[in-house]
Amino acid sequence: MISALQHPNLVKLYGCCMEGNQLSLIYEYLENNSLARAMFGPEEHRLKLDWPTRRRICLGIARGLAYLHGESRIKIVHRDIKATNVLLDKDLNPKISDFGLAKLDEEDDTHISTRVAGTIGYMAPEYATRGHLTEKADVYSFGIVALEIVSGRSNVFSRTKEDKIYLLDWALVLKEQGNLMELVDTDLGSNFDKEQVMVMINVALLCANASPTNRPSMSSVLSMLECGVDVPDLVPDSNVSDIDETKSEAMRRYYQFSIEKTASTIPSKSSSYGPPTGSSTSGVDLYPFSVDSD
Repeated sequence: MISALQHPNLVKLYGCCMEGNQLSLIYEYLENNSLARAMFGPEEHRLKLDWPTRRRICLGIARGLAYLHGESRIKIVHRDIKATNVLLDKDLNPKISDFGLAKLDEEDDTHISTRVAGTIGYMAPEYATRGHLTEKADVYSFGIVALEIVSGRSNVFSRTKEDKIYLLDWALVLKEQGNLMELVDTDLGSNFDKEQVMVMINVALLCANASPTNRPSMSSVLSMLECGVDVPDLVPDSNVSDIDETKSEAMRRYYQFSIEKTASTIPSKSSSYGPPTGSSTSGVDLYPFSVDSD
């Protein structure tokens, strides 16, 4: 089934070996490893991604998902879209990988009720809490990855197990305050198209809406990102108003790290606070990523 999926933005499966205890999958080789390592990895592995490259990567992921959801002969929900599962070739073209958790989306059913599997922080609310799986779960995950691409920050920052700050929460606070440009990665300086950035952020927030019915299809996402189709107004999330001043200020201190780089309370990109890679099931990343210094 996976080998039948042929698209420029999907990793190609060349073959497999099932002989005795030898169980192997042979994929194409991607020279630049994962998007996660390129953006969040140790200094020596990080890549300088300018805005056109980031936008191209985001569009490539969207094209790959649009193919999986509606253009391929087999309709598939990936279930684990995240930066570690987006690989980059020598020209930094993105390719979606790791179909270990993928599910067929049968046409005769409204959704797939299944054991929840995926990565915390990227799973859509309705799937994580009720096991209600449709292609809109991938749309949600895409929204989170798009926010990571714009901000250059991982989805979850955690000082302790109890104290987590989510990139989506911070983006929604900035949206409410009318300060979305604060989300943009300072490494870009002023070398980016402000209109394109705003479109991508607003599309990402639309994709990451708490309600699946308010999320667009991936084909609609492509139209908004590529063709300048107007982005619908975001339906406000009532949870945003529940974020108190203290947490809002804590998020601001972290995400404005560049203003006070020497401040001891603000970690750098190469700190031990990397993006989560653990899944809620026994699924293991094909391309494990860690920036733990120890």
